[in-house]
Amino acid sequence: MSSIPFVRDIDFAHGVPDEVAPGVRRVIANNPGPFTFTGSGTYLIGHDEIAVIDPGPDDPAHIDALMRAVGAGRVTHILITHTHLDHCGGAKAFAKRAEAPPIFGFGAHPVRKAKLDAPALDEGADYTFAPDKSIADGAAFESNEWRIEAVHTPGHLSNHLCFALPQEKALFTGDHMMGWSTTVIAPPDGDMDAYMRSLDRLLERDDEIYFPTHGAPIKNPRAFTRAVKTHRLMRDRQILDQLEKGRRRIREIVEAMYSDVDPRLHGAAALNVLAHLIRLTRIGKARCDGEPTLRAEYDLA
Repeated sequence: MSSIPFVRDIDFAHGVPDEVAPGVRRVIANNPGPFTFTGSGTYLIGHDEIAVIDPGPDDPAHIDALMRAVGAGRVTHILITHTHLDHCGGAKAFAKRAEAPPIFGFGAHPVRKAKLDAPALDEGADYTFAPDKSIADGAAFESNEWRIEAVHTPGHLSNHLCFALPQEKALFTGDHMMGWSTTVIAPPDGDMDAYMRSLDRLLERDDEIYFPTHGAPIKNPRAFTRAVKTHRLMRDRQILDQLEKGRRRIREIVEAMYSDVDPRLHGAAALNVLAHLIRLTRIGKARCDGEPTLRAEYDLA
């Protein structure tokens, strides 16, 4: 049983803007699913000069809803947390409708490393995306209404960014932190070590609320982040326990550890287990017969 204080009740209507903080509106796309929960939330910051975080999927109805929310305002910046289609697939179409404001992101989707033999949820990757302007940690954007700062948080993907709104002590967390579920860390580009370091970085911040792309706002962010880190360390211990019991393959470990989880999520669970095992082999607690992959055999070190 998870001790993470998830909130799975969210009051919303697809395509209808909700003001979730002063000067911050959220519009949720109608793309619910096992990885997107109720759908992808796009955030509009400001009313006259508007920064848009994650325009969401390439869905004309969602883009129409965003343009209605923009109204008489002007979109000055489009900010992308990372290169999965449910976050950036509609960025270019939305930019065209919004009179071509620049699209900012860390970079293109990482080049696939096929040798790790992991599917990596690549059906969700946007290999066509490229930002108009690449940004790195600490990049800042300002208008008369707001200041936004980029926070590099690799782990879910190496190009993942969160965006801070310091005046509200708010952090838009993309998929790095979700209010309804833990984040999928899918090798080859998803990296559990990097994710754990990014969690530590969030614990050093003084944010008072997180706004994830999927799920309700997280109103106890430091406690929530500590719970997520504890959960990941617990998964390390559970996997080592499965190895001690003689389960050598990821498929066997997933069947034992995730028997109460929706079978549609077992593929993602296998990738999470792989991410943990890559970390555990890296720090010398596990070993495998060659390079860590989904099909490798593992044992205690």
